[in-house]
Amino acid sequence: MKILWFTWKDLTHPLAGGAEVVNEQLAKRLVQDGHEVIFITGGYKGGAPEETHPDGYKIIRVGNRVTVYHHARLYYQKHLKGWADLAIDEVNTVPFFCKFYVKEPNIIFAHMLCRKIWFDELPLPLSAIGYIAEPIYLRLLSNKPVITVSESTKQDLQRVGFKPSNIRIISEGLEHPPARQLPALSSKAKTPTMLSLGSMRQMKHTIDQVKAFELAKAAIPTLKLEVAGDSSGRYGRKVLRAIHASRYARDITYHGRVSQAQKQRLLRRSHLITVTSTKEGWGLIVTEANSQGTPAAVYNVDGLRDSIRHNKTGLVTKRNTPQQLAEAIVTLLTNQQRYNAMRKTGWQWSKTITFDKSYQQFKKAIGL
Repeated sequence: MKILWFTWKDLTHPLAGGAEVVNEQLAKRLVQDGHEVIFITGGYKGGAPEETHPDGYKIIRVGNRVTVYHHARLYYQKHLKGWADLAIDEVNTVPFFCKFYVKEPNIIFAHMLCRKIWFDELPLPLSAIGYIAEPIYLRLLSNKPVITVSESTKQDLQRVGFKPSNIRIISEGLEHPPARQLPALSSKAKTPTMLSLGSMRQMKHTIDQVKAFELAKAAIPTLKLEVAGDSSGRYGRKVLRAIHASRYARDITYHGRVSQAQKQRLLRRSHLITVTSTKEGWGLIVTEANSQGTPAAVYNVDGLRDSIRHNKTGLVTKRNTPQQLAEAIVTLLTNQQRYNAMRKTGWQWSKTITFDKSYQQFKKAIGL
């Protein structure tokens, strides 16, 4: 099968996240099974217009974050019309509306819908326009089959008109396999350490994690905070200012954007990870942390409710505030018996979340 995949960013993009990990893990397996995959994505500074990944799929970069939708249509019509057996229209903020110009069979792949994220990422009135328009333009696509990665996103899709029978949920997966054995507590940092990991954008609310750390220090004076992720944007610079201005700045380490090896090391040595997004498709970083014996404290939002089992693999706050997150941090780190149980349960659960399972479900969803 020849598969043409429309998505606005690939795994090398500075803003790449969990969705791009999923996409390219699936593409790699498709190629291994003899299929052809071409991604049409947005360009970015330093990104080659075309490249063939070592795993065998091809990436074509056109336009930028805003113009990729227009340029993708033009590129398809000029170079790829009639090539594919299947087109995938990925909804990551805005769909490509392949339904209206791709004649080959096409499906929707939605990791998550935006909803309140519009107000995090765009100023008024653009954010209000996006929030109002999203359910309207998605209804134009609601007769198409759709793949997603969580029950939360399935419910979002149903609210905007997609039929439950047209929605298939596939598993998430892990780039790196879980630790073969539950890592010993001795592999953790010598002092209690919380981890904030991921690209710094308004919708991630990284500053809430800094504030929660400061509040938790009152109960756990030895607590330290490790922060890793791209800080090149305006919000990232705001986070760095908050770190430098903190009265506990000496107990905060900022690592910048980290390699996969550094990421794994941070996940394993930290005592817990905190995630405070407005919304996630799944919350892959939570599962990755669990795979290394690290529980999570997270906000009570779509996606994170799916990737964590409250009181079993970590804690979900009742209200999404730094104070509530700080209370969850203290609860996790001051009851050793409960903490150890969560470490073990999270690690065991992570072993069931694999890309091999995801791929088998994905193949079935696209008719392979």
